Amino acid sequence: MPPNPIKRMLIAQVRKTFNDQARGETPVVRQPDGLFGPQSVCWRVHGDVVTMMVGGVSALLLQMLHPAVLAGVWDHSAFRQDMLGRLRRTARFIAVTGYDSREAAESAIQKVREVHTRVKGVLPDGTPYAADDPRLLAWVHVTEAMCFLDAWIRYAEPRMTMADQDRYFAEFAIIAEKLGADPVPRSRAEAEALICGMRPELRADSRTREVARLVLEQPAPSLAARPAQKMIFQAAVDLLPPWARAMHGLSAPLLTRPMVRTGTAGMAGVFRWAFR
Repeated sequence: MPPNPIKRMLIAQVRKTFNDQARGETPVVRQPDGLFGPQSVCWRVHGDVVTMMVGGVSALLLQMLHPAVLAGVWDHSAFRQDMLGRLRRTARFIAVTGYDSREAAESAIQKVREVHTRVKGVLPDGTPYAADDPRLLAWVHVTEAMCFLDAWIRYAEPRMTMADQDRYFAEFAIIAEKLGADPVPRSRAEAEALICGMRPELRADSRTREVARLVLEQPAPSLAARPAQKMIFQAAVDLLPPWARAMHGLSAPLLTRPMVRTGTAGMAGVFRWAFR
């Protein structure tokens, strides 16, 4: 029986968005001999297109509240000129380390470590920063882990057990440790404590608002994708902790929240159907 044309269209759109065809990139194929494997919670969480997009955007908004993380993007990245490229590289790193062979995952991690050694600078207040600082790496990791997981819980598995949530943090910690992060949370309680402990270091200024605006106002990859992207961005803002939304000056109106959550849940279901 030929594939459903709607399924073909949705799959093609996702592959076009997340694989740089000009560089010959093709979708990552799942390998059972990787860092995790088919029975892992990471495979379950990281394989969902919509929740990973919602969590990924939410994580970016959280990460940039740390001045050193923001400076690394501002001073050393083509983020402002090539946002899609930056997002593609991040998504591909998650896919390769999560699903590809152990050899491919280790290679991807080593490449990122090498890039981090070259990202150094000084904050506007004169404080030096380095991308390979273990605490900065821990902040980037914990925001990603928390947002990926919370998006999954909200839109895919609302009754996820705490044991499985803790397993997710313990599994995902493998990548963070290989990247040089420290401390690395291995349970939800440890992740929440780390975020709470980092909050006094977070700031929001004109550069934070500029990068957040670029993230949330970036053009959709196609006219057809525009409504879905708008919904995903609204869901990402809604996923943020209230204190982070307040720092960004973003709102998640109570009147539109049911529409955003219902719409995002429906869209997530459609993409799961397409890739099933």
